[in-house]
Amino acid sequence: MIPDHLPTTRSETSLAGQILIAMPGLPDPEFSHSVVYLCSHTNDGAMGIIVNRPLNEPSFADLLGHLAVGPMPPARAIGLCKGGPVDNSRGFVLHTADWTGDGSLRVDDEVALTASLDVLKAIADGGGPKQGILALGYANWGPGQLDSEMKQNSWLTASADIKLLFDADHPSKWARAMARLNISPGRLSSQSGRA
Repeated sequence: MIPDHLPTTRSETSLAGQILIAMPGLPDPEFSHSVVYLCSHTNDGAMGIIVNRPLNEPSFADLLGHLAVGPMPPARAIGLCKGGPVDNSRGFVLHTADWTGDGSLRVDDEVALTASLDVLKAIADGGGPKQGILALGYANWGPGQLDSEMKQNSWLTASADIKLLFDADHPSKWARAMARLNISPGRLSSQSGRA
């Protein structure tokens, strides 16, 4: 299930559907050089999935076996990632919006988030969304917290790109996200704060 507190209505200043790119000086090691896809951003807070922290274990098949989702072996698999520091025993499939089911949150025209077993069953059967990643855990900010971090220059924002979200070239995602803003990471200061 999608977290109970996740607001599904967008405000005029919502960054939902955008990526957050950690600045080099972000002090939290959980988010160092991270790229986060924002699924929700309202006055009540924000929720996102880190898309550049791959997990090698468990495998997709092992996880399906643990959840008793078949067939085994699955007809297709998707990659796993550490979606964030909150509740990493919970799984979320961030995926293209060509497939949605009960419990899916359509973030925008291209991307949806699903936390029900339906999406895993569909993928295991060889169907489901064209592209996706299974995230264990998520990133969460309380009311005003992300906005405050943005003012402290902890994060940059950019439009999301399907390839960046779902391809397996995780080591280059942070630099490629910076490149979307025409920023060379080597020219950024490792100090965050206000000028």
